[in-house]
Amino acid sequence: MQTFEFSFPGDRPATRAAHIGVVGSGDLEVLVTPGPTESAVVRIRTSVDGFDDVWRNVLERFFTRYGLTGSIEINDFGATPGVVSIRLLQALDQSTDETTGEDHA
Repeated sequence: MQTFEFSFPGDRPATRAAHIGVVGSGDLEVLVTPGPTESAVVRIRTSVDGFDDVWRNVLERFFTRYGLTGSIEINDFGATPGVVSIRLLQALDQSTDETTGEDHA
């Protein structure tokens, strides 16, 4: 089990808490709590060691594009980068008053 934390600047504050996904094989859970309005503090707990760079790249892409701020916890059980991106978009839609306009079934 590996745990790490990242911080990203942003301008789209979470206005309500959100809970997306489940911790299960090939999936992950994203918990968003309104918090700092100038940055996102992201804490990741993952069952897969050695993917720090992959996590950093996926998260940088998301937070650069969408600017979500607040406290975000991600509990991972081997999700692919695509699943991570989908869960983050779902969390963004549920935790803010704005939508991305993207379909992520």
